[in-house]
Amino acid sequence: MKPAAASASFSGPFALGVLSASDQAPFPGLVIPEGRVLDLRTALGEPDLTARGIYDRWDEMLPRLHALAADETADWRPLEHLRAHAPVEPRQVFQSGANYRQHVIDLEVAHRSPDDPRTVEEARAEIAAVMDRRAAEDLPYVFIGLPSAITGPFDDVVLPDWAEQPDWELELAAVIARPAYRVTVTEALEYVAGYTIANDLTDRATVFRRDMKAIGTDWLRCKNAPGFTPLGPWIVPAESIADPGDLRVTLKLNGETMQDESTKDMLFGIARLVSYISQTSRLLPGDLVLTGSPAGNGMHWGRLLRDGDVMEGSITGLGVQRTRCVGEGTAS
Repeated sequence: MKPAAASASFSGPFALGVLSASDQAPFPGLVIPEGRVLDLRTALGEPDLTARGIYDRWDEMLPRLHALAADETADWRPLEHLRAHAPVEPRQVFQSGANYRQHVIDLEVAHRSPDDPRTVEEARAEIAAVMDRRAAEDLPYVFIGLPSAITGPFDDVVLPDWAEQPDWELELAAVIARPAYRVTVTEALEYVAGYTIANDLTDRATVFRRDMKAIGTDWLRCKNAPGFTPLGPWIVPAESIADPGDLRVTLKLNGETMQDESTKDMLFGIARLVSYISQTSRLLPGDLVLTGSPAGNGMHWGRLLRDGDVMEGSITGLGVQRTRCVGEGTAS
């Protein structure tokens, strides 16, 4: 499938992306809702400018981007026929697991032991209490992903032949604006430049080690195959998203809705995740913080990804990504 051109569907006066014309190098672009894009290398007189470079100087760049978005005399070009790439190349990717209350409850109930004496209602109530305690104790579950797993928002996703249970996980992702280390929850959102869409694919069969269960989870194996993190199409500035804690996360598989949940269901919101991560690690400009996936994954439906499947992911105000799954043996 030829990578699709993106449409300018997002909140606010502009968004940022990385685009290219046929046989030309990708460029960092300023996109406006009218379906036009500006090559920021030319517009800012910086021929070596990269998408990450924008976030390295976010405080300086933001007012300049606003001015360019309002400039009708700038060298705008139609977005149509341009290919959208991943909108940033992060140095670090932080991923959050078990962060949607309903999702965790559904999975725990579905996978409880056959001899569990509790009724479904009793099990749900007990698991819900555990989730509420986690939220109160402020202990998010965060692990590390690889930037090499990132691919474009309309690129094919190659399913490795070793992946027995590839699954989707649509997520809201925050993009970091400036170095953040040991920041408080109150100030954490000041370090967020904007938001984008990520689909954090997982091979469920390799989440846990088979050779020694006590080792626990194997995130390298199950989440970091090339192309397992479709990203974008746009990064929408944080100021254009009124409440990241109230966005609709929707994934359709071959046109059928599988995930459709509000970020209100998150146990730990953006501010708490950013602050928590920063207590241990130094977040850098352009880094990604993935916030976890809501209920409706393939394991819940008993339907995993296979060759030919098409996933369409959308989040309120951030646009739409569309990727086709291709079996490793059939990938061109």
